[in-house]
Amino acid sequence: MTRKRKSGPDWPAVAVALAGQISHADLHPAAMARALAEHRRESRRGGKPSRWALAFSGGADSLALLLLLWAEGSGRWGRDFVVMHFNHRLRGREADADEKFCREVCAALGVAFVSGRWAKARKGASEAEARAARFGFFGHEMRRCQIRLLWLAHQQDDIAESMLMRLARGSGTGGLAAPRPVQAMGEGRLHLRPLLALKKAAIVAALKSAGATWREDVTNAGDDFLRNRIRARVLPAWARVSGRDALAGAALSRELLEEDDAALEAWLDELKPLDRRGRLDLSRLAGKPRALVRRALHRWLLAVRPETDLSRQGFNQLLAAVERGRDTRFSLGAKGFAVVRRGGLVFRKA
Repeated sequence: MTRKRKSGPDWPAVAVALAGQISHADLHPAAMARALAEHRRESRRGGKPSRWALAFSGGADSLALLLLLWAEGSGRWGRDFVVMHFNHRLRGREADADEKFCREVCAALGVAFVSGRWAKARKGASEAEARAARFGFFGHEMRRCQIRLLWLAHQQDDIAESMLMRLARGSGTGGLAAPRPVQAMGEGRLHLRPLLALKKAAIVAALKSAGATWREDVTNAGDDFLRNRIRARVLPAWARVSGRDALAGAALSRELLEEDDAALEAWLDELKPLDRRGRLDLSRLAGKPRALVRRALHRWLLAVRPETDLSRQGFNQLLAAVERGRDTRFSLGAKGFAVVRRGGLVFRKA
């Protein structure tokens, strides 16, 4: 006697059920408005709208995003998107099972699926190394498939976790405004995060009610990474002692910080202190707030790209020299100098 194989969820039905609980109005308005604008822009050109990509780990958040976009696609913008999964190969068979799960869900929904594997995976790899490998794969596939837009499943809990992590290392408004619902990347690419308006608990509850199953990464419960420690120990205590909705408060602060960051960037754009030759005109920054001069110096370093390992202390010393405006030469390492001369900042090779 053979046992009847247990079938998995009816994923199209689960997607429809989930969309009945998490509506379009529940998603972050900035992300959804940008997605609709991109779709309309491509449609007005008379051609077929460009394909989109979605990062899918197999966890609750990315599963919810996939199901919601699939359900919305029937009447809003179609389902011509590519689902991308990256196998970090750090959890052995569990990681392979994640990839198999993702492939099966996509097959049931009838959407394109592509996976990658970390060839240089090693035990003890940092969270930053794994993230760099993952996004390297995403970028490669997006270029190969000529895709501009990538959907990511960060949610409201991720905002609070990221904010606390970045506060610990002294980030400014740009860093504290992450993760952003709409993020412009290099090569004309966009990252959209529509779940930032939702808490993790609400997403999980809706998935359970819709009859979904998902993969759990057991390493998320460990203490190896700072984010895990903040998630397990700090956030619950913070929410308890605050006596209010701390996650919603962090999300609101992120929105305000993004507005301030955008205002400073726009002001700097208007001043145009950096010319095509890589010279920073200090006269255009005279009398301006230090926050603006700091941003201008960051832009200058990105523009001239000197080979330097300038520390935070070194950057602040250079910032002070720029603010003084007196002729000086500041070492940026073995390759060259930052030179303040005649009211401008330029890079000179050693």
